[in-house]
Amino acid sequence: MNSNKNLVFLGMMGSGKSSIGSLVSQKLNLPFIDIDSLIIKNTGMSISEIFSKKGEEYFRKLEERVTLKYLKTIRSVVSLGGGGFINTKIRKEVLTNHFSFWLNWDESILIKRIKNSKKRPLVFKSTDREIRVMIKSRSKIYSDAKFKINCNKLTKTEIVKKIIKIYELN
Repeated sequence: MNSNKNLVFLGMMGSGKSSIGSLVSQKLNLPFIDIDSLIIKNTGMSISEIFSKKGEEYFRKLEERVTLKYLKTIRSVVSLGGGGFINTKIRKEVLTNHFSFWLNWDESILIKRIKNSKKRPLVFKSTDREIRVMIKSRSKIYSDAKFKINCNKLTKTEIVKKIIKIYELN
């Protein structure tokens, strides 16, 4: 097992990166870093507020800076924002130096979880078709992750056990 590597969770918004990441960090007794929560804490604004007041480009630059800084932390569990892995610098860092886990779900499950959520500015008021297009395009990039966890038929506990088993075998 390579003890210097972080466990990094990626996937669509609503895929459970924060809740699964938090559970994995507890089981492994490692610090948990949620990038979106850090951004909210550091700016004093919700993600939606940042998008509406400063724009997506501002948010993405901030996300890149915060993510790359915290990926340098030794042995943590890190939950990326839904778009974090889309960033080429973040993706390269994650793929080169960390264990990446894509929490993959069927489109229909993700759409139910995120549709009309004011907390999710990129999909708020989007149609199912528009969300599907985003899921498909992001999934092509998420598929670069070292490990893909198909979560549809698994409980949170089963997902956590599967991730820890993979981590301990690598």
